[in-house]
Amino acid sequence: MDVDKHAEELASALGVDKTEVKADLENLLEYSVPIDEAKQSVRRKHDGGGGGSSPTPESVDLDEITTDHGNVTVTARVLSVGTRTIRYQGDDITIREGELADPTGTISYTAWRDFGFEPGDSVTIGNAGVREWEDAPELNLGDSTTVAMADEPVETDEPIGGDRSLIDLEPGDRGRNIEVRVLEVDSKTISGRDGETPILEGVVGDSTARLPFTDWQPRSEIEEGADLRIEDVYVREFRGVPSINLTEFSAVQPLSDPVAVNDDAPRLSIAEAVDAGGMFDVELVGTVLDVRDGSGFIERCPECGRVLQSGQCRSHGEVDGEDDLRTKAILDDGTATVTAILDRELTAEIYGGGIEAAREAARDAMDREVVAEAIAEELVGRSFRVRGSLSVDDYGANLDASAFEPATEDPAAVASDVLSDLREPAAATDGGADAASRGGER
Repeated sequence: MDVDKHAEELASALGVDKTEVKADLENLLEYSVPIDEAKQSVRRKHDGGGGGSSPTPESVDLDEITTDHGNVTVTARVLSVGTRTIRYQGDDITIREGELADPTGTISYTAWRDFGFEPGDSVTIGNAGVREWEDAPELNLGDSTTVAMADEPVETDEPIGGDRSLIDLEPGDRGRNIEVRVLEVDSKTISGRDGETPILEGVVGDSTARLPFTDWQPRSEIEEGADLRIEDVYVREFRGVPSINLTEFSAVQPLSDPVAVNDDAPRLSIAEAVDAGGMFDVELVGTVLDVRDGSGFIERCPECGRVLQSGQCRSHGEVDGEDDLRTKAILDDGTATVTAILDRELTAEIYGGGIEAAREAARDAMDREVVAEAIAEELVGRSFRVRGSLSVDDYGANLDASAFEPATEDPAAVASDVLSDLREPAAATDGGADAASRGGER
């Protein structure tokens, strides 16, 4: 996109300095505001909205919208409405965001002012901008957008409102409501955009899953063991898994009935877990093929905690390292592989001793690698059940283990059973289709 050209055209039409116009455009584009909407905003800023108004775009179905559209008009059902505050050009701005649906599909939206619609309303939205968000088109409702109640209700099979189970939450969700039990909670202070900021972090659970959360406006109701209904949260990805975020607009209400929490993590084949793109709590069974470099008796940077290489931290240079124990075991179940990362406590259980024992062994052998070799002898070729948080990125799949114990079952058989369970619904559907086809032939 040639921002310079757009800025020059606007500056010429408005009779103002091009540098100022370009800076205004770049600020808006940085937040993914569509170029047409950005130009209208800059035009309003400098001449109060002169330059005429754009004709109302042609109405389209939601499944027709792509990021190539500039502006569109849609008639849709409001599925959810969430509210939060963002910092934009130094100012705090309250936005509304959520999902819309029509018979053809769904789309997310961000509204830069309150248009007054609620979940369940059928609305016609005119002159909405289109931008890309989470690799998909999203509607951008600004000052030039019009919203009116539709003449007839818009039919959709999508659920109205934001109620979801934890297993159904995905990064990018906004305006969601959950009913959960607080399993862990910790109060801490971080360096935020307004200086030192107190927050709450922890884990919540329901009958379907467990997920991490952050409360940016610490509430007294959020305490370990509390059963709560939390309305208007948004979800973003943190370390490869969905993370729940509470804002000043989130509502927290104690529940009279306890929330059932599943103590067991879902057991998946490694391939299925990796294909999911990351899970906060999952159980895998596999055979350890190897123990990777960087395992055993290691040194960490006292400043950032990174593992040192030859006494060097990649961020802080040469430092006096702090001793630690870690294991990075390659786990395979016949469908895929994952690196299980075991912390100091789990590694000490496998090694049969803590840091002092490892230090003594390394000193006697004059080689720190003897610890990793001893760990490899205990693990390689044996099957284990591992539970923890799985993250997947361009460098592979890593499972930060919270539990690690010998498995009594065969990993390949476990993976086969899991995959068979997944195939059964499809097979039943295919079988029904085949039977119908054969019936038609008769």
